[in-house]
Amino acid sequence: MKKFLWVIVFLFLCRAGNAQQGFEMLGLQENYRGIIGETIKAPLRIKNVTERPITLIVRRISTQIGSTQKNYFCLDMNCLDQRADDIVLRIEPGQIVNSLQIALEGGLVPADSNTKYLIFNKLNNNDYVEFEINFVVEEKTSIYNSRRITLHDVYPNPVSTYAYVDYKILNERAKARIVIHNIVGNIVSEYTLPFNENKIKIRTEELNSGIYFYTLYIDNEGVLTRKLIVKN
Repeated sequence: MKKFLWVIVFLFLCRAGNAQQGFEMLGLQENYRGIIGETIKAPLRIKNVTERPITLIVRRISTQIGSTQKNYFCLDMNCLDQRADDIVLRIEPGQIVNSLQIALEGGLVPADSNTKYLIFNKLNNNDYVEFEINFVVEEKTSIYNSRRITLHDVYPNPVSTYAYVDYKILNERAKARIVIHNIVGNIVSEYTLPFNENKIKIRTEELNSGIYFYTLYIDNEGVLTRKLIVKN
């Protein structure tokens, strides 16, 4: 009889534990992919499923990342120092938080990286979720190939201060340049691609945040246009 009562108590406690779950995570992917030099951001969508406000702590509990990589929190487009292991969220009843992101700077070499996190209710330690995020950082792929030039995509993108473009000119007589223009077509900067170099540095610190475009010109002919996002 006592054994039967203990079973009943155990089942009741299990149900009570499940009922304490006051939030849920939405749309978390298994892997997030990017290229060398790019900042990869994994959005965290968290919903308060209770009828009262809750305060959650999001805590980084372990990281396995490359030596040239950085991992940090971003909230409302403001990124924290990589040494910050915790971030606090207050979520109203029924609210879904969409502004929190886990960021990884892709570094200089291809790598598979892993970060683990714990989210728990500040007032109820039994109300928690543990999860991990996998980042896959791959080699840059060329976006333009011809007998005159090979060009890789700009990185990082989005950019705040400086971006880079890797290239290789295969024909010494080819005259190549990158032109940056805003969304209405006005030119804001221009960069020549010297034959004896393989990288240019694009300054964006003085540009307003927004969408820009860069166009590759070869011998004064525009052959490729791509988007560049500036976030200062």
